[in-house]
Amino acid sequence: MQDNMDAGSASRRSDADDVYARRSATFGGARRSRISRVGCAAIVAVTCLAGGEAFSTAPALGLRRAGRINGALSSARRPAVAAPQMAATWSLSNVFNRGVADKVSVGIAGLKPDDKVGILLLNLGGPEKLTEVEDFLFNLFNDEDIIRLPGPVKPLQGFIARYIASSRAPQSREAYASIGGGSPLTKLTTEQGDKLAEELGRRGVEAKSYVGMRYWYPFTEEAVDQILSDGINRLVILPMYPQYSISTTGSSMRLLDQMIKKDSKQWDPRVFDHTVVPDWFDHPGFVKAQAKFINRELAEFKNIPDEVKVLFSAHGVPESYIKAGDPYKDQIEKCVELIMLEVNKDHPGKFSSDLSFQSKVGPVKWLDPYTEVVLEEMGKGGLKNVVVVPLSFVQEHVETLEEIDQEFKEVAEEHGIEKFKRVPALNSDPDFINCLADITVDALTKPSLRVSETLDLYQKVSQPPSYSPFELGVTSKAEQINGRIAMLALASLAVTQVIKSGCPDIAGPAIAGKEPFCAAFSADGWQWIFNLLAIFN
Repeated sequence: MQDNMDAGSASRRSDADDVYARRSATFGGARRSRISRVGCAAIVAVTCLAGGEAFSTAPALGLRRAGRINGALSSARRPAVAAPQMAATWSLSNVFNRGVADKVSVGIAGLKPDDKVGILLLNLGGPEKLTEVEDFLFNLFNDEDIIRLPGPVKPLQGFIARYIASSRAPQSREAYASIGGGSPLTKLTTEQGDKLAEELGRRGVEAKSYVGMRYWYPFTEEAVDQILSDGINRLVILPMYPQYSISTTGSSMRLLDQMIKKDSKQWDPRVFDHTVVPDWFDHPGFVKAQAKFINRELAEFKNIPDEVKVLFSAHGVPESYIKAGDPYKDQIEKCVELIMLEVNKDHPGKFSSDLSFQSKVGPVKWLDPYTEVVLEEMGKGGLKNVVVVPLSFVQEHVETLEEIDQEFKEVAEEHGIEKFKRVPALNSDPDFINCLADITVDALTKPSLRVSETLDLYQKVSQPPSYSPFELGVTSKAEQINGRIAMLALASLAVTQVIKSGCPDIAGPAIAGKEPFCAAFSADGWQWIFNLLAIFN
């Protein structure tokens, strides 16, 4: 399985390198060429190819065809949800109060003196007040990448999202109340952006950081409006998710893709260049920073590694996502492997680890084993010490502060685990900020990877939806298929006629390069068909 995982990762990186290479090519004008006279066999071959193309595989489709953003974006704040009665009181001043970048160091490859650099940090978002919890949940479950409904019931997405949000809101409010009354995610992400901009400044790159949340303020749309307003012309899009998933980075990429298509002039790469960092789970700086935090918690067990277990707890996703091509599970497993190699590098004994998944929602099958189940089994097996690592979280929020620190700790203690330790999230650790700066500089020096290219590389369906070649009717799909069948039939008849009778001459002026084609479809050429029909009649 590891060989398959490495092969898949290598293939995706190779595809990305191909895209980088194509990005460095310049636009060229179209070249005209004269159509020369071709022989009968060549024309028939072309005709046959045209017919054969009728049954070629359709282009791969993205995992989501349509977006939810309608209408032009404006710089004014839009309501958090569709509910008109909701009032917005949150201020963006604490996010967009940094000076616009107006100079860069020409020592950084790929940057020009007049470039204005921006870094867009993408994240999930979270309610900062208990009164915001239900509307935040509505935004979350109203995303087609979170709740994926079958086609006939897609129009009910909003109703279903509101029902789930209202039913889950009381429990979620309790969770947020237990960690201080709201999510610290926006504050911590903003701090990371500030520290990142400072570190880039020390490296000679003056840049401004922006925070774009998917489901709460400051929304990604607001951040993009501010970026365009500030005159940024070099943008690095940096999702704060180490591993790529349909439900996290993928959702934000599709939202940005919709925005780009609606305002293509402003996103013209000749005046506003953007590049995406799709994932960074295997970046050496991230691996080392995470290992450093783990080793701090393992210090007391350095001479007794067999008496403790490292349990990586990653945010779960439905198994259907993985079957649809989501690389998340492979990247999580590879990430655990790299981190444990670093953890055990300087230890005389070897610490062991397990991987589990948390935060399951709904009745569908999610990635397992579930963290609470693993803790139960560890306790029943006699293990007394466990160090839990929140693997896919680089900021503290409700999944770490409440779900792990409170719920999972209680489960562990109930089943006999005496020492339950949790590795803190990286937050604004200096080594982690240096890692983010390295990633940003690397992105600025490479040819750009566009949002659309990211979606194509990471979320292309390997097998397009199948359909019956014998479907009839007046739907657009059926008409397309029926037309291709007719094209193939005509091409086959033309080939058969040429093989049977050759290409008869046609009286009249020659049409350069088209005589055999015209002959194949002339009355003389098809006379044998007419004769055959007459026999049946």
